[in-house]
Amino acid sequence: MQKKNFESKKLFSFDRSYSAEVFIKQPDKYREIENLSNFSEKIISTGANLSYSPLSFGENNLSILLKRFNRIVNFNLKEKEITVEAGMTFGELLSFTLKHNLWIPQIPGYPLITLGGAIATNAHGKSCAVDGTIRNSVKDILLYHKKNGWLNLSSEENNEIFELTIGGLGLTGTIINITFRLEEIKNLNFLTYKSKVNSLEECVKKITEKSLRDNSYIYSWNMAENIKKLGSGIIFENVPDTSSKTELLEIPGVEKKNYFRPFMPIWNKFSIKLANYIFFILNTRSKIEKHENFLNVFFPFYGKESYFLFFGNKGFIESQLLIPKNKINDFFDEFRHQFEIYKPSITLLSFKNMRGSQELLRFEDNKICLTIDYVNNNNSKKFMREIDLMCEKYEILPSIIKDSRIPKKTFEKCYKNLNVFKDKLNRFDKERSYSSSASQRLEI
Repeated sequence: MQKKNFESKKLFSFDRSYSAEVFIKQPDKYREIENLSNFSEKIISTGANLSYSPLSFGENNLSILLKRFNRIVNFNLKEKEITVEAGMTFGELLSFTLKHNLWIPQIPGYPLITLGGAIATNAHGKSCAVDGTIRNSVKDILLYHKKNGWLNLSSEENNEIFELTIGGLGLTGTIINITFRLEEIKNLNFLTYKSKVNSLEECVKKITEKSLRDNSYIYSWNMAENIKKLGSGIIFENVPDTSSKTELLEIPGVEKKNYFRPFMPIWNKFSIKLANYIFFILNTRSKIEKHENFLNVFFPFYGKESYFLFFGNKGFIESQLLIPKNKINDFFDEFRHQFEIYKPSITLLSFKNMRGSQELLRFEDNKICLTIDYVNNNNSKKFMREIDLMCEKYEILPSIIKDSRIPKKTFEKCYKNLNVFKDKLNRFDKERSYSSSASQRLEI
């Protein structure tokens, strides 16, 4: 097979910080994956290519596009289990399982994310304080590796590779299909309660308290356009509305829109301040209780893609941090100090609670999760370099899934199990056949 038979395409990370010319091929049969995997020295699997960091491509790599691998392999209603191919999106999965009042609760915030990508990044969603990350719903995985062949992975079979694969950034091979343990969902309608907060400290205190409830999903929206209003905002709590009649929704599973991305960014100091003011007024002057459907609760950015497009061709930077609760006030003090110095352009600042155990490369722990979106400019980058130092100082775990510019030094200091991951991966694959721009830059 010659390279001329492959499509050459320029791929971008979702945050627009990285791009690369890659060879890309879209198989639809298992034997094609075998043939393609044996053709190229360096390969990586690609789903929807919605990763903020460049995890699904590398310069001159072969990217195996799995969009056609979106079939249901097996469904066992009695055992509440489903086996699906890795290219299936969350929208496609939920459109099927919700008809049977079943789901997996660890849902990332956009319906077109693929299940294989979610496994490779150990994705989480709004329910991470209750349900943890997606690994809690995975029973087994079928993997193809160009040197080690076809492997069934589970807690009982090939357990070490099973653990490496969940949150392993696609570096153990191509995830072909996944068997999920499903859970019952009794209602697809929710009541959303809103409460005002006036500071970062008050917000975290209330979120920590509210997260102790087992049947609700808690997150915040906080202002960050200036130091005086830093942290004031709203806490949202989604609670199942058992009093209303459930109406079955068709969850979007396939991209149908062509979005226009302006060349120049629309987000700037003035537009951020105006958008924050309007959002705050609308949510504080309306009823504190709001009825919402499943789609609005779990996929808040669907239909609002313009938020990301408004960053323009330069894109944006997202930072997601897991902060120890006993060090969060020290972090806030330093955060405010550096904020006054650098005045970063922040479009989104949000908190939620997370539970889990940090192992290998997984972004998971019993800590407070802080998400920040920045306009991609010099002030934001300088401020984020200070955040990197705070991560090292306060034992904060930065997400390498969301932040594509994390320095290698910070990554190595914050991920205490990095060498364990690398040693195990090297024993499994001495030639390190699978790689991406992100893994190459961080030397994983």
